[in-house]
Amino acid sequence: MFKSIFTNSAGILTSRVLGFVRDMLTASVLGAGVFSDIFFIAFKLPNLFRNIFAEGAFSQSFIPSFAASAHKPLFSVSVFVRLFSVIVLMSLLVTLFQGAFTALTAFGYSNEVKAIAAPIVAINFFYLDLIFIVTFLGALLQYRKHFATTAFSTALLNVAMITALFIAKDMQKLDVVYALSWGVLAGGVLQVAVHILAAKKRGVMKLLTVGAIRFFRGDKNAAADTNRFNRSFLPSIAGSSTAQIAAFVDVWLATFLASGAISYLYYSNRIFQLPLAVFAIATSMALFPSVARALNRGEEATALAQLKKAFWFLSFLLFGFTAGGIILSKEVIWLIYEHGNFTRADTGNTAAVMAMYMIGLVPFGLSRLFSLWLYSKHQQLKAAKISAISLACNAVFSIVLMQFMGAAGLALSGSLTGLLLFALTLRAFGFERLKSFFDARYAAGLALFLAILIATLLFLRGIIDAYLRL
Repeated sequence: MFKSIFTNSAGILTSRVLGFVRDMLTASVLGAGVFSDIFFIAFKLPNLFRNIFAEGAFSQSFIPSFAASAHKPLFSVSVFVRLFSVIVLMSLLVTLFQGAFTALTAFGYSNEVKAIAAPIVAINFFYLDLIFIVTFLGALLQYRKHFATTAFSTALLNVAMITALFIAKDMQKLDVVYALSWGVLAGGVLQVAVHILAAKKRGVMKLLTVGAIRFFRGDKNAAADTNRFNRSFLPSIAGSSTAQIAAFVDVWLATFLASGAISYLYYSNRIFQLPLAVFAIATSMALFPSVARALNRGEEATALAQLKKAFWFLSFLLFGFTAGGIILSKEVIWLIYEHGNFTRADTGNTAAVMAMYMIGLVPFGLSRLFSLWLYSKHQQLKAAKISAISLACNAVFSIVLMQFMGAAGLALSGSLTGLLLFALTLRAFGFERLKSFFDARYAAGLALFLAILIATLLFLRGIIDAYLRL
């Protein structure tokens, strides 16, 4: 288990480090204003779908259905053709009606800004087509216990965008935004290419070739398996993507705030997503196939033992990063982003948002772990209901808190949503099962670890602030 977690974590960490380099360059070149907001609006929706597909819903529905299917090649191709056709159609519609679509995603902006953003939104949306191919091949590789290609491939997206920034850094800001958008597509093409190579090496392409021949001959033997997947996929999207959807709602609402609010949310959320992705998401991705297999064989004790190990592993890491993120929020933002056009005022505003996001790190991270139980038992609909309740409350929290706290209020509403999601997920998992996770030694160790860490971080902040006068 821990070997797979390490592989996922190392790949995601590599990608996120390059992502921070990309964000540092973006902040330096574009700052936190209308042009950075335009790009983040355009990139937000395909990035939302990337998070949904690559880090949750698709794999959580596809892998159990694939494992249970007696016609795996045909089932795989049937799923791919249906979903890819829908995604291509969506991309074409966004291109044809880019003005109307942008008006919805950037609702609070002026007509002039919407007109500038519309073609940029259309360009970025085609990344979704590419990332679905990546996710589909990645799920098949994951089933064969190969995680490295998918984990490390996102780094290629960041390399392509960094290259675009270097090429365009001396251009007008709008030209930089266009260069970044084309860099997004170039990164998607590179991700597809490495997944095709890995799939070919591990026999996945041979499986798909057999499935394609049967599919185009009109073979219907996998119809029941495909229908079962279809019934579980949409609930999985809602159930596994609460954090991403809540962040997307925050960006939409931020269009009603002052210029720069979207950038504050984006830059701070990127830091929040680092430990969430490197540890919580990587752990859940690595653990899911083995938990699903154990429950499919009726070995509940084995599945619970694996979840218990992961629970304490994540608890130490996520509580530690939460403390560090809240206490050192200004210092972290200053170190990463305060260059070029990113000002000291931008640092203060972004740090306030980051601190509010970090409150939700533990509940969002641990809820992903316990949701594995629901997906392994094909209870996607229950997970979707939990998510729907959480998102409805998030909308209320956001509208209220943004009136008093601006962008920081939107971030806090997301964290409150995470707490609610965690509580509801635990109730569905079962508090009796949760009791078996308690270990006095681990609990005492966690308390001691946090006490020492918080004292150290406060001392470190005092030294840094005295030096930098933050």
